[in-house]
Amino acid sequence: MPNAEDRLREGERGADRPTDRSADRSADRLGETTGLAADLLTLRPPRPWPRRLLPRSLLGRSLLIILLPLVFLQIISSWIFYDRHYDQITRRLSQYLAGDVGAVVQMIREATDENELEEVYEFAYRRLWLRVRLLDTDTLSQPSRPWIPTILDEKLTNALEERLDHAFVIDTHSLPRDVWIEVDLGNDILYVLVPRERLFSETSYIFIMWMVGTSIILFVVALLFMRNQIKPIRRLAQVSELFGKGIEVSDFKPEGATEVRQASIAFLRMRERIRRQIEQRTAMLAGVSHDLRTPLTRMKLELALLGEGGEVEALNHDVAQMERMIDGYLAFARGESTEQPRPLDLGDLLRQVAAQARRDGGRVDLHVEERLPAVLRREAMRRCLANLINNAQRYGGEVTVTAGRRRDGVEILVDDNGGGIPPELREEVFKPFFRIERSRNPETGGTGLGLTIARDVVRSHGGELTLEEAPAGGLRARIWLPQ
Repeated sequence: MPNAEDRLREGERGADRPTDRSADRSADRLGETTGLAADLLTLRPPRPWPRRLLPRSLLGRSLLIILLPLVFLQIISSWIFYDRHYDQITRRLSQYLAGDVGAVVQMIREATDENELEEVYEFAYRRLWLRVRLLDTDTLSQPSRPWIPTILDEKLTNALEERLDHAFVIDTHSLPRDVWIEVDLGNDILYVLVPRERLFSETSYIFIMWMVGTSIILFVVALLFMRNQIKPIRRLAQVSELFGKGIEVSDFKPEGATEVRQASIAFLRMRERIRRQIEQRTAMLAGVSHDLRTPLTRMKLELALLGEGGEVEALNHDVAQMERMIDGYLAFARGESTEQPRPLDLGDLLRQVAAQARRDGGRVDLHVEERLPAVLRREAMRRCLANLINNAQRYGGEVTVTAGRRRDGVEILVDDNGGGIPPELREEVFKPFFRIERSRNPETGGTGLGLTIARDVVRSHGGELTLEEAPAGGLRARIWLPQ
């Protein structure tokens, strides 16, 4: 069984000639960037609690930008209204009432008989909107106090203290429509019942209703407007995600604000450039493959005419290896781009790949936890899974494949009991044509593109492929695909 140094986890084996240093450096940067992406997402420290309260979506943040100034405006307006308008109006109305009560007290003290008292009562009711009478007691009542004193209690108490020289009590909350006051006249208690309208201005309700009503209307208008502005951005994000997964969207067109249109136009131009680049690369390598197949076919015919022998057998082996290399180059360049995603059961596909591996003599233990419907490019995913399982068989012998739903997606684990790969080389083996010199085995052939193609297939579906240590001590290939 090969050790960790001798093991090459690259799907198919590396090419004979070394790679260019500049290409290595570019691949290094690419591998570091893409390989650490998942780790950065999982190891990112939690956001501070104030940031956790903020909405994550652009619509939520835009509405928050609109709503916060509106709330601050309401608070400032309410404070100004309370401090400047409501406070002053309540104080003045309380002073007017205190003056009327003081006048009634003075008139009652000057009355000499019952007829004059009745005239005072009638005058207070008709002219001052006060219902007054003398109680048959000489002790003031003890009204219940509210939990939180209101501004009306404060202003009315202050005003009565300024206008009256007698002890008094007030109750502003027991009666729904009136406020009552008792004044100690010495031998008698004057009871005054005041309509609440005399102490309260309706402009308070009007002002609050106006503020709340206009705020709701403005918020609804802002919500409708912002939703229409967010739709083109969401559409652009969806089309970009589908394009990254290889799904064609033909009805997309720039719309929305100027900046969103510019971003959409830039995306369309980028998509066309990528398509042209892929087509040119595929056509070039297809032409190279066709041109190379002609001399290879001629060489095979010439070798067949030479008969049998050790040197002829070695040459036949080299020609077969060159054919496999050409097929690998073409498959890598093509990237299965002509295949369209289709709905399928990923569990069934895994069973087919595992069954084929068993027919080839491998030992594969497959565990599919549940039905796994997905929209995938069938042949591309089959090639990816076959590469990983064949690698595990080649270097580990016993292979365990587990599939189930994880993290809002589908997770596939391919474990073996081999020697594994050192952690510092687990990203290196994803580089095109990468090989570990001492692990090179001419008997196995290959082009060093197996893992490169596998990761490219997984990422084209919006997922990720990573390598890590298996529980049994070998290597684990972890595939995550979004639902």
